[in-house]
Amino acid sequence: MFESIRKHSKIAMLLLFLLIVPSFVLVGIDSKYFSGSSQVVARVDGNDITQAEWDNAHRQESDRIRAQQPTMNAALLDSPEARYATLERLVRDRVLQTATQKMHIVTSDAQLARSLNEIPQIAALKRTDGTLDIEAYKSLVGGQGMTPEGFEASMRRDLAVNQVMGSITNSAFATNTQVKLTLDAVLQRREIQVAQFTPTQFAGKVQVTEDQLQAYYKEHPTLFQQAEQASIEYVVLDLDSVRASIALNEEDLRTYYKENVSRLAGKEERRASHILIAAPKDTPAADREKAKAQATEVLAQVRKTPGSFAEIAKKSSQDTGSANQGGDLNFFARGAMVKPFEEAAFALKKGDISDVVESDFGYHIIQVTEIKTPRQPSFEELRPRLETELRQQQAQRKFAEVAEAFANGVYEQAHSLQPVAEKLKLKLQTANNVARKPAPGTTGALAHSKFLEALFSTDSLENKRNTEAVEIAPNQMVAGRITQYSPSRTLEFNAVHGRVQQLYVEEKSAALARTEGQAKLAAWTEKPESATGFSAPVMIARDQLQNQTRAVIDAALVANTDALPSLIGVDLGNAGYAVVRINRLLPRETLAAPLAAQRHRQYVQWTASAEGMAYYEVLKNRFKVQIKVPRPVVGAEKKDE
Repeated sequence: MFESIRKHSKIAMLLLFLLIVPSFVLVGIDSKYFSGSSQVVARVDGNDITQAEWDNAHRQESDRIRAQQPTMNAALLDSPEARYATLERLVRDRVLQTATQKMHIVTSDAQLARSLNEIPQIAALKRTDGTLDIEAYKSLVGGQGMTPEGFEASMRRDLAVNQVMGSITNSAFATNTQVKLTLDAVLQRREIQVAQFTPTQFAGKVQVTEDQLQAYYKEHPTLFQQAEQASIEYVVLDLDSVRASIALNEEDLRTYYKENVSRLAGKEERRASHILIAAPKDTPAADREKAKAQATEVLAQVRKTPGSFAEIAKKSSQDTGSANQGGDLNFFARGAMVKPFEEAAFALKKGDISDVVESDFGYHIIQVTEIKTPRQPSFEELRPRLETELRQQQAQRKFAEVAEAFANGVYEQAHSLQPVAEKLKLKLQTANNVARKPAPGTTGALAHSKFLEALFSTDSLENKRNTEAVEIAPNQMVAGRITQYSPSRTLEFNAVHGRVQQLYVEEKSAALARTEGQAKLAAWTEKPESATGFSAPVMIARDQLQNQTRAVIDAALVANTDALPSLIGVDLGNAGYAVVRINRLLPRETLAAPLAAQRHRQYVQWTASAEGMAYYEVLKNRFKVQIKVPRPVVGAEKKDE
């Protein structure tokens, strides 16, 4: 039968085509087939946020944080909590953008210009005449992967969005009475004494039998589990490995030297003096003509007696900053002066005097007094720097090509990483005891949850295949495979006997401490004069913990104080029990005027923040926000383990 199909393959293909096409016509093609991951994770005002958008936003946010803090543990960025925080920010951005559109809020040109000037990096690009160095500005925003137009459009959006919340937060205020009442309550001080009942005091009273330990072991199997582990091998492709594989051509290196020697040597600088006849660009045309005629007369004087340039500048120049120095502007490089002035100055030889040069400030007569040409380093002097720069450039150009070969290699030879490692000259690395969650302090590829996810996928576990090439950072990819796998399992009782006994004794000791503490509380409440064993009195407040636990502080500060002294009990869980005696109340400390003013400002900020959060909740309800992904429970993973 199969031989018949092979002989008549064209006919078989035609029959299949005739069968398949009608099914698409009748049923249709799911758009998800072409659009990739389109699972909806949130909805704002009827507009969906997809899983792909969430993943992309989190990747960008993680890359930004890694660029700012290279030593940060990557596992923190890829935790469920961090990913959910990104989704919440994405939803918040959509809510505020929607509000901006609905409220018809726009950013004026004046607002945009003012905000741009407030950015220090942009303000630093201004020339001495107040104009902006456009080329440097393009380079600055280009470093963020944006054009000036795109950057300014983004700024407009951000400024418009900020007006939505700013209308609420910027109007927050608080009266002195409000601040006093609130802070008096929050920062009230209480004198307390504490009697501690710790588990260690009762550990010797715990009677332990093997039957009890066996029962405890069976009741708490999750406490004695060994997590699944794997031994793996993996290869990392990054810019450093590509750079190391590049062999530089001597001829290319010398060509690069010729093309860049002037840049590497430094900028030529010139010292010049000038005479300015002021006529700003908004001066009426007739007045500019008069100024030009005056400059022409002064030029004639200078050309007649070139040695008197400084004297004539002192008398005639209208540049108040340089006239007293005979017009001297000191040394400057290209880019420091307005374009017409710069072109004229760098076209002159030492001692030459220019014709009348027109600029936005008026009319200049320029004399070049000194030329400082940097020494041109030899090829050999610059060789190390040339090699570094050229190798880096070639590595960046080559990375995409090598990355494709890397991805294809780990896929095509799916049962070994050795071939791709040898072909691309990469180090084949190994690691033992690797788990689904990165261990604390882990760095590099093994700290990246996306790579670990791929390692512990069904295909990787069951078939010992290579993972796909996983991008874990810009210009950094990794692929791995499991060589040995141990599933999670509950350890044998004998192997964890000591741990079982320790946990059992701790639990029973804490229970005895709690029982004793509660008994003492009841007895001391009935007969206060019998209370003993309290610590020395300490004065506590919300910002003065005095080495007390947060549980003790919180309980003491909310306890009823109608009758003092009073006693309360505090369950400290596995840390035992505490009986707290509250002796007296004191108002918050009187603050000096500057500190009191600072506290007032802090209170207004808290108020603004609270009002902003409340207004955001109103907007969420108005735009029918739905987040379809459950919020991760902090600590849930640890409990599962």
